[in-house]
Amino acid sequence: MTEAMVAANGVDLCVETFGDPEAPAILLISGAAASMDWWDAEFCRRLAAGGRFVIRYDHRDTGRSVSYPPGAPGYTGPDLVGDAVGLIDALAGRRAHVVGLSMGGGIAQYLAVEHADRVATLTLMSTSPGPAPDLPPMADRLKAAFADPAPEPDWTDHHVVVEHLVESQRPFAGPDSFDEAYVREVARQVVDRTVNLESSEKNHWLVDGGEDTRPRLGEVTAPTLVIHGTQDPFFPSGHAVALAREITEAELLLLDGMGHQAPPPSTWNLVVPAILRHTAP
Repeated sequence: MTEAMVAANGVDLCVETFGDPEAPAILLISGAAASMDWWDAEFCRRLAAGGRFVIRYDHRDTGRSVSYPPGAPGYTGPDLVGDAVGLIDALAGRRAHVVGLSMGGGIAQYLAVEHADRVATLTLMSTSPGPAPDLPPMADRLKAAFADPAPEPDWTDHHVVVEHLVESQRPFAGPDSFDEAYVREVARQVVDRTVNLESSEKNHWLVDGGEDTRPRLGEVTAPTLVIHGTQDPFFPSGHAVALAREITEAELLLLDGMGHQAPPPSTWNLVVPAILRHTAP
């Protein structure tokens, strides 16, 4: 297991790898405002133990990667796609199994249609083909959380920011899938590693997302696995059903009770074998 700064797409990104670099590579792409820490190290080790070279990384403005002033991200959504391409080229021999979560799933879809030669297989987790009137809306409990947001924390007080992160994650989880102690430990790692906490929480939401890829999902040639929680309040499971329908021969795995979150340890016995099967030669 090694962590290093890697030059990709003209910027420095913090990357951590697990397993044999000669093994088939899996690139894990986090969601908005999420550093690599949300891909649990033990989750990565389990994938690596299955004969994979696992790459997780900090997006721009998260963790130890390049940072921009709060409220002024100097990049676009397509730049974040370019970062993933750059890492695949630098670390995976120009081709990887791509696993994207939430916003990372949007990046992964873009990769699959614009850079198909880089994508060996595609795994889309807790994500959506894009907002549209035919897809189910956000759950009322999450709408209420957005309507009454918590006050902005003192970004210099790490204890306060940890608790802010914990509480910000709570409404996204399934009603019975929020492990507060586990989320708090991940939040501590995030706060300890992040160069600019305020930028990490604000800037991704200000970025132009780029082209809508939904009309092109039928062009995806990479074998695709869609993994989604049945209690996802942000993208209800109808979004996953749409992805699986619109991408040719995609497989759908629904996780009972899971919300909009990185796979918690309680799901690993299902998720890890599913990804290993999907990425097998």
